[in-house]
Amino acid sequence: MAEENKIPQYKKLYETLRRHIVSGVYKEGSLLPSENELCAVHSMTRPTVRHALEALVQDGFIQKKQGKGSIVQKPPQDIGILSISGTSSAIGKQYLQTQIIQKPQIKAWPMPFNFDLAEAEKDVGCIYMERLRFVNEQPVFYDINHIPNINLPRFTSRTFENKSLFDTLRTGYQIEVKGGTQKLKAIKATGTISQLLKIKTGDPVLYMERKLLTNREGFHIYSTIYFNSEKHAIFGNF
Repeated sequence: MAEENKIPQYKKLYETLRRHIVSGVYKEGSLLPSENELCAVHSMTRPTVRHALEALVQDGFIQKKQGKGSIVQKPPQDIGILSISGTSSAIGKQYLQTQIIQKPQIKAWPMPFNFDLAEAEKDVGCIYMERLRFVNEQPVFYDINHIPNINLPRFTSRTFENKSLFDTLRTGYQIEVKGGTQKLKAIKATGTISQLLKIKTGDPVLYMERKLLTNREGFHIYSTIYFNSEKHAIFGNF
């Protein structure tokens, strides 16, 4: 309850509307309830409601048209792996499934590491997690995540099967991804990668290393991703 009370009112409304758009409650081209209706239903002031709607505009979920209101936009259908809004937001949870290969566990940072770490990050160790992501029941990418073990209470006890990491960080810990640095190159799939992605050994995969900046000073999210681009494209503003 204490963590819930720390979330700004506009963020609560943002999360509710965002969830309804992604799940299809509000379809592409439909109108969200008016500002007056949202104020009445959620017992919020007009500035709070407008703040939530502006956040939805910035994240590409709606567009505002004078005289019409807030119009829902179609969730992108390619793999939004480059999008700071996260893959679940980009393609919709109805298309994406997540299998946890390694549950979150606290451990020391691997050395050498792909990116330079802040001193505070080095001192506390990391939360390590591996996931396999499916689109339409086909494995599309495998990711390895390292997250600083800083003020993330009960994180390792959370369930991430078919859940978004970004959503959990945003709604549970008020940590938002704001941008980042990434390195991309094409490599040949090894035995482990080919088995997980169900491709032949030696087939090309896109290899990515990412350092994501957040709204928390000195707190970054680090990911290594193996992506099978045979049938899917990647896109997004970064």
